[in-house]
Parts: sequence; C-alpha cells; structure tokens
Amino acid sequence: MKLVAYLLVGSSLLLSACQDQDSITPAQLGTGVGLSGSVISPLRFRNPYPHIPAQCYTETSGGAQNTCQYCHTNAVYKANLGNNNPQAGAEPRIGNFQLEYAYAPYDTQAPLASINHWENTLKPEVLQQLLASLGVDPLAWDMQAYIRSDNWKAAFQQRAGDLKAWDAGVQTDFRLFPALDPADLPAKADGFVRSAKPEHGFFQDEQGWLTGWRALNFMPYGIFTPLTGSVSGVYLRLPAAFMQDAAGRFDLEIYKANLALLEQAIQGRLTDSSPQHYGGKAQTIAVQSGLYPLGTEFAHPLHYVDVQADGSDTSISPFPGTRSRRVKEIRYMYKARTWEPSHFRPAEKAEGTGIYGNDRQGWVDNGAGWLLAGFIEDKNGALRPQTREEMTQCIACHSGITRTEFPSFTSGTGNTIDSTWAMARKFSGSLGWQEMNYLAYQADKQALPRSASGQSQQTDPLNRSLGVGELGYFLETVVGASLYGDMPASIEAWLATEIKKIHGYSADWPSLSSIDARTFQQAQALRQRLMRELTAKHKHLQANGNIQGVFLYPPQQDALAAAARYRQVVVTQRYHLGKDVFASTPWAYRHFREPAEALTKVDGTPYQLGELITERAVELDDPASFTYRAGNTTTGIDEAKPYPFGNYNPEYSPLLK
Repeated sequence: MKLVAYLLVGSSLLLSACQDQDSITPAQLGTGVGLSGSVISPLRFRNPYPHIPAQCYTETSGGAQNTCQYCHTNAVYKANLGNNNPQAGAEPRIGNFQLEYAYAPYDTQAPLASINHWENTLKPEVLQQLLASLGVDPLAWDMQAYIRSDNWKAAFQQRAGDLKAWDAGVQTDFRLFPALDPADLPAKADGFVRSAKPEHGFFQDEQGWLTGWRALNFMPYGIFTPLTGSVSGVYLRLPAAFMQDAAGRFDLEIYKANLALLEQAIQGRLTDSSPQHYGGKAQTIAVQSGLYPLGTEFAHPLHYVDVQADGSDTSISPFPGTRSRRVKEIRYMYKARTWEPSHFRPAEKAEGTGIYGNDRQGWVDNGAGWLLAGFIEDKNGALRPQTREEMTQCIACHSGITRTEFPSFTSGTGNTIDSTWAMARKFSGSLGWQEMNYLAYQADKQALPRSASGQSQQTDPLNRSLGVGELGYFLETVVGASLYGDMPASIEAWLATEIKKIHGYSADWPSLSSIDARTFQQAQALRQRLMRELTAKHKHLQANGNIQGVFLYPPQQDALAAAARYRQVVVTQRYHLGKDVFASTPWAYRHFREPAEALTKVDGTPYQLGELITERAVELDDPASFTYRAGNTTTGIDEAKPYPFGNYNPEYSPLLK
C-alpha cells in the first residue's frame, strides 16, 4: 500500500492519504495524532458526477428563466476576489454555462455527465414507491413534532476535546463536528456566541464567556430559503490570535475590528487606506482581498422550516427566521492551507481525480485549501457523518481551481469567494452580525394552514453592481422561487390575484399549459414580462417597503409537506440521489421545445412533448477534441439580449450595495 503524507501549512494537521484504496481501518487511523483519510474515485459512486447539482439539469423555458447566472458568471473572477473559475465565457477552456449544457465527462472512457442521476428530484414517485414497499406511510408522520425535536444536542455531545480547538484531536466519528454548543445559542444581540461555561470560552465579558463564534445574517440565494424547505444558520470563528492584543491579552474590540476588516476583504471593500495587516497579535498576518486567513472556521446548521419559529417562543425553537429546532445537517469548514487563486488556471482543474477524506469521520478536502465536514440524519433522525460520495456534493459549490503535487478533486462555481457564500452576502453593520433570520421574519401565529405564514420586517437589499433589489432581480430573471425555477402554489395564487389587466398590467397572469411547446413557451415569456411589470410597480414589496412575505415564506401546510418529502430521503438514506423532493416533477425537467429547437437523447432519439428529460446530447464528431463527449445542447438563453432587455447576464455579482 502506497502512503503519501503532507503537512497542512498553519496547523499541525498531518494527513496520510491512502492512494490505492478507499477503506479505512482503525490501525490506519491511529490514535490522537493527525487526521487520516484515503482517496476514492468518483467513478465508484452511484452518481459519478455529484458535483453537478440537480438544478443544472433543468430547462430555462427558452431563456425566460435564467437560474444559471447565480452560479455561472465572470464578475467575481474579474474583480480578483477569491475566485479563479469564470463560467460565463471569460475562459474558453471552461465555456459559458449560461448558454450551453456543457457537461464534461472526466475523460473519454468515463460515463457521460449529461445523464441526470438525481432520481429523488427527477422522479419523486420512485421514492414514494420505495417507501410503500418498506411499509412506511408518510401520512402517519407527525412532522410538526418531528421538526421540533432536537437532534443537534445528542450529536454535539459526541464531540470530544477542547471546544476552543477546531480539531477534537481524538479519533472519533465526530472528530470534526463543529465546536459550537447548541446550548449556547442563540447568539447575543451583537452576534457573538457566549456561554455560561468557562471551558467553552476564550475570555469573559459582562454577558458571559466569548466562544469566538459570531453569527452571520445574510441575503440568501434561491437555495436554503423557507420556500425550499431548508434554512441556514451560519457562524464564523477566527483563531485566538485575532482576539488578542499584541501582548496576548484577549480584547473584544480588537476581535470586532479584525472581523470587520475580514468582511471588507471578502466583500471587495478594501481601499488604499485600509490596514494591510490584521490587528493585535495577528498583526503579522496580511489582509488579502477575497481570502480568509488560515484557521478560519465556519459552522453551518441546516434546519427544517418551522413557520411559527421567529425566535419569540423558545418552546417552538430558540432560532429565528423559520429555523426549526431539528437540523437536517451540521456542516463545517476549516481553512487549513493557503490558496492563491491567481496562481492557478482552468486547465489545472482536477475534477475526476480522487476525493480525499474519511467516511467514518465525515470530512473531505475540497482541493482549494479547506476541509469540509458534514453530519446528516440517519434513518432514525440522529446525525451521522457523511460519506465522501455525499460530501462531494459540497465540493460542487465550495471549491476552486488549484494544482497540487497530489491532485485533489476540485470543482466550484463562478460566484463563491474563497469557496464560501455567506460572508459575501452579509448585510452591513450590526444588521449582518446577528442570527440568520431570513429578512427579519415575523410569524403570524393566527395564520391558517393554507395562508401566508408571516411577513418580512426588512426591505429588499440592493445588488451592488445592478443597483436594483436582489429579490426583485431574482424574480425578474428566474420567474420562480428557487434555482429550479419552480413556482409554489401559494405564490401562483397570489400572482393570479394581483396581476390582472384591471390592476394596470398588460395581461392577466397566465397559468402554464402543456397543450403544445409554443403555448408553453409563450406563457413563460409572458410570465417573465408580467413579473417585471410587478417589480417595476414595487408590488413585490409591502406598502411599508418591506418584502411581501408570500415571496419568502410558505404556508404551514406546505412547509410540513416539504419536510415530510425530505424525510422520505432520510428514511431511505438516498441522499446520493438528491435531497430536493417535489410533490411532482417540476416543469423544468420536461420537454417543451418547439421542433426547430427540439432536444434529443444521446443516441439521437428525439424527445416528445412533455417527456421527462433524463439525458442530453453530447458532442461525438471529433474524438480528438477537448469537447468530445461533452454536452453540446444550448440553453435557449440569448446572449444578444442582455438584462434588462433580455435575460442574459454573464457579469452577475453576488455582492450587495
């Protein structure tokens, strides 16, 4: 057995990689020294391309729904802001993922990447049939009781070691479970997590022991929102040196200043007068635009949606923003190595190489400086470490391009900054240093199960480069509630009531029809035009300027139904086949193209009207071409019609004004 070891700069972490096997034995793990992992080829996975999310296989309704731009753009790359993965035409070797379904296989012998393996999302009826065969009746579940039961505490108690250390230091399955005690939450008004237990904190103030963790409140994308059935909390911690003065004394004001400086660096707000180094004991550490310092930690609990949870009633949930007591996952990131995006180019992207990590301990190396760890529900709802196959889905969105002596699997998108999403979207000032609350959600405790569950107490934040409201822009370009382009029934009903000619719109809001492709495409184009009329009238906002709750928060019965569908995945443990489950297959997975633009399968067989799109054609003309066996179908988004006249925007930036 060939062993390769390398030292992670900035820590004492010694990784031992088993290059020729994917199993890990207790003897190989050792006891209490270093993290040990091994390499597995993605070709051994049930889905060999877990880094291509299910959303990437959807249709764009002839270009009327551009969800692609929220991952695939050039703007962050061009700003030299912690990203070297432009995906909207700035780099020919990557291509333009807004214009083409350019799924690339690992090599000429690998399975095709154009085949959609996300069965739970594509064919929810198969999941239902499996539950029936197991004798499980989802209708018998009390989902409200389930999402209000706690599974975080029991998992955290399996985390050994010093909570001030990122690594528990002992070989347990929960070694890299984040050192954030849910009993210390929610964070205080300034976002800092404090504890009554001295062993949890670095230093003390009048409110308790400072654990080093601080909550981030940010503007979400069309993923992990109340309408998608999953909501986040995100917590950041820097190493102790960032909390200390030059003499090594802990100082909260120094820590605040260093966190504020980091925020400026990640959000591209540094100026010529900004400090070039962090303060206090971290004064030798340079501030780098778009990059986190070594030792940065993120903890990310992903919750079910409880529409009565707004932080006002701890018997429901201690968290605001529809965040349930129960978590779907606990995610963790640790920056273990330096990563200089300018040093690497697209040709050095290492997709297809082995994924290095540890199935028993639930972590992987993202190939771009970070360790990613994840803990997800087992079939009984208790948290367990995720496998490398499951964690490769995380590398999909949290990575970048790099080159190492021993290549690690890398992927990533065009819109992350140093492999992350949340800090770039953080609200400015104190609004952004608090528990994630999904635009200051306030529940309507008297709401009927089918009616709006509550309202936002915050207005639509402006996109920095576009100068328009971020949610309004999303509605205009996606014409849906998530990156699947789906429109929940609650929003459909609201739009049908609001958008009428008698209210000053150019037409009544149309429903979608499957009569023929032309009628379907015309309806989608009209829906986009009417949505833009709605945002121009600011009707996506309340009279007081805050966002209309219908565009953010589902009715209670819808939220519980979504939770039950996800629990079907939990019970069957089919996470590798998709975590997003709809009541029926979304429109965006069906064929509604006119004959001149009709899709074919890999073998050239044409799709019929309304048929489920399970695969897309690939380039087979020239075996010597670097695009051989890659997807070659156009999306329908028209590059000659950029936003706001059309729907193409290769320069979308996730940064807020």
